[in-house]
Amino acid sequence: MAVVYRFYIKLPSAMPSIKTSNRNLPKSTLLDIKSQKCGTRHTVYSVSGNEYTGEWLNNKKHGKGTQVWKKPAAIYDGEWKFGKRDGRGTYSVLLPGSNKYTTQYCGGWKNGKKHGNGMYVYSNLAFYEGEWSEDDRSGWGRMYYENGDMYEGEWMKDKNHGQGFIRCANGNWYEGSWRDGKKNGNGKFCYSDKGQIYEGFWVDGVAKCGTLSDFKRDEAPAPPKYPIPQLHLADMQLVLKEAESAYRDQR
Repeated sequence: MAVVYRFYIKLPSAMPSIKTSNRNLPKSTLLDIKSQKCGTRHTVYSVSGNEYTGEWLNNKKHGKGTQVWKKPAAIYDGEWKFGKRDGRGTYSVLLPGSNKYTTQYCGGWKNGKKHGNGMYVYSNLAFYEGEWSEDDRSGWGRMYYENGDMYEGEWMKDKNHGQGFIRCANGNWYEGSWRDGKKNGNGKFCYSDKGQIYEGFWVDGVAKCGTLSDFKRDEAPAPPKYPIPQLHLADMQLVLKEAESAYRDQR
């Protein structure tokens, strides 16, 4: 005769909740989650050796604070927004072979990039002061070069672009239109050493059509032996416009 066994299991009234574990996360991450930094804090150190002293919001740098990076050695002191440099601030780098820092950029920031008005130092002789957009020189600005040249005018995407003026170290100067870092369009170039000035149309840094005449010849240190003779055309402006149109059509 077969024997039948019956088993009864009593189920709980509610299933237990399953808790996720953070045991697999790095210890530094666990401490960061636990801290939930907000407001003003003392110096907070990271495992990489970096450190930050300042204000926080929802565990992100927000407000005024100072960040020190170990590699490469640099310091940012200024405003932050949601974990990124945003507002006014100064970025300094460590001088090679010393323990002193020197300012590399001072000015506006947005979303972690140079933005607005600011000054950037490239070397002891070269620096730029003016407008920035997303880490590029864009807008109006003045650039001093190591060779002694100085450019003042419009920029776009880190290049001379628009209307601008450049004075060369030897005294020569150009005033006019630029595109992609080169003289393009109408402009005039003064040869101060020769006492001459060229006015006309430029293409990629090369003068294509225009007029060359004497300019402050008596003040020039090395003028040509003979002055430029005067030429008389029935309609000089018409000739220049036709030549300029020909070069524009080729582009």
